Amino acid sequence: MGKLFDHIDQSLQEFIRAQKMFFVATAPLDATGHINLSPKGLDTLRVLDPQTMAYLDYVGSGAETLAHLRENGRIVLMLCAFEGAPRIVRFHGHGSVFEPQDPEFDRLRGLFPAQPAARAIVHLSIDRIADSCGFGVPLYAFEGNRSQLPDWVARKGPQALHEYQAEKNRTSIDGLQALRWPND
Repeated sequence: MGKLFDHIDQSLQEFIRAQKMFFVATAPLDATGHINLSPKGLDTLRVLDPQTMAYLDYVGSGAETLAHLRENGRIVLMLCAFEGAPRIVRFHGHGSVFEPQDPEFDRLRGLFPAQPAARAIVHLSIDRIADSCGFGVPLYAFEGNRSQLPDWVARKGPQALHEYQAEKNRTSIDGLQALRWPND
C-alpha cells in the first residue's frame, strides 16, 4: 500500500464511515511541551467535503487538542481498520476550534448526535492523506459504545458541566489556552 490521496474519494468515505473510532494527535510548538494523542468514538467524525472533515469534541478531563490547535493549528487524524481488511489512513492538516458561541458551531452542530453535550467542534482542513498497510493492527470485534460519557453528562446537568469545563478545560497541561467560553 502506502498510497497518497489528493482528496477524500468515495472509497475513503466508506472506510471512514465503517470505523468505530479514530485517533487525534497534536503537539505544542514548545519542544518541552506535551504531545497529545486521543482516541475518539461515539459517531463524532464527519466528512464535509473532499478536503475537509470535522468532529464533535465532547467534554473531557483535558483539552490538549483544543489548546494545541489554538496555538499552531497542526493536527493529524488516524483511522485503523480493526475489522475486515487491514488498513491505516492518516489525515494531516490544520484545525480550527469552534465553540458553542461561534456561528460555525451552530452551522455544523446538526450533523452530529444531539447527546451528549459537546464543548466544541474541531474542523480539519486536510493537507495530506496517506494510507499504509495496517498488517500489524490486531483484529477486534466492536461490541458497542460505552454509556459512561452520556450518563455522566446527564448526571452533571448544565450548570455543573459548565463549572467542570471552567475548571478543567480552560488551559492545557502546558498552560496554553483551550476553551474560551468558560472564562466569559
